[in-house]
Amino acid sequence: MKTSVVAFLTLLLAGFLIAATQPELKFDPMPAALTNNAVASFKGRDVFLLFSFMGIGPKKTWDSVSKETYVLDAYTGKWGKARPVPGTVGRLGAAAASARGHVFLFGGYVMDSKGGESTLPDVNAYDPDSQVWFRAADIPVPVSASVVGVYRDRYVYLIGGWSKDGPVQNVQLYDAEKNEWRQATGTPGTAVFGHAGGVVDDNLIYVDGAYKNPGGEGPAFISSDECWTGKIDRKDPAKIQWSKLPAHPGAARFRIAAGGSDKDDIMYFSEGSANPYTTNGIGFDGQPATPSAMTFAYNFRAARWEVISENLPNPTMDQRALLVTSGGLVLLGGMDKNGAVTPVVSVLPKQAR
Repeated sequence: MKTSVVAFLTLLLAGFLIAATQPELKFDPMPAALTNNAVASFKGRDVFLLFSFMGIGPKKTWDSVSKETYVLDAYTGKWGKARPVPGTVGRLGAAAASARGHVFLFGGYVMDSKGGESTLPDVNAYDPDSQVWFRAADIPVPVSASVVGVYRDRYVYLIGGWSKDGPVQNVQLYDAEKNEWRQATGTPGTAVFGHAGGVVDDNLIYVDGAYKNPGGEGPAFISSDECWTGKIDRKDPAKIQWSKLPAHPGAARFRIAAGGSDKDDIMYFSEGSANPYTTNGIGFDGQPATPSAMTFAYNFRAARWEVISENLPNPTMDQRALLVTSGGLVLLGGMDKNGAVTPVVSVLPKQAR
């Protein structure tokens, strides 16, 4: 018995030593500096890919919006290029998610040379195996800057977001198997856009964002500090039981990057800005937005907020989401503290250090 215990402890210690000596996850920078790009991860039989779709380049003008699709091999850390997103021009504020062996792009808006913006209902689906795009059913209520989450590798939720008349409370449910849409139970709180969250197991969660300033003075949009979670009905995924959460650690922020892990039962949140801003990184109050240096999480098993890091060394902002990997939380591009668009791929810790 003693021999078995000693052998077990020896193997356990060896495992810890191997883990401690493994190099940190490192990826090459993106092929182009982009911000407000839609991102998603895709796991196949022999591949783990991180996708970046569209986004806007360093000029942050209508003519620097990209249509490109960039693909990062998470095993090698190297980038490749896939077929561009269909359409005559690129979009911003789109949401991306993987389901049923495809990567889907939902909504977003296009800019014109006069500063106008048009929210689109487009849904494009990409097959990584055949490298072919096809058009899926349009979003019933077109939105951009919404929260996206996937349930059971089939149902995709679009929570709130910006539509043609402003922020909406719609929760729109896409069935990737049937290529059909339904309206799910709407959000009970303030209508927001630029909020953050997603789906973990059978839980929805979203926090913050911006809403219309109800006063007659000041910026047109201000930060929301509301945090909500919703329980999905396992028999009918369109039914959601919403409940309010206590405020998360740190200040309320706009466009926090978020990503969930079913394995950990955790939704991770990082960075964002306390000052809601427009496409060029300037706040609705006329002041430059700056990124937060905090990463926090909601632990569903413990039903509590947790702080992971309060002072990231080189924070960024303006990401559409973060991608959860075994080696850390991955952010693709964004804006740095000076408002410059960056190609940097950041890997953040998943646990407090």
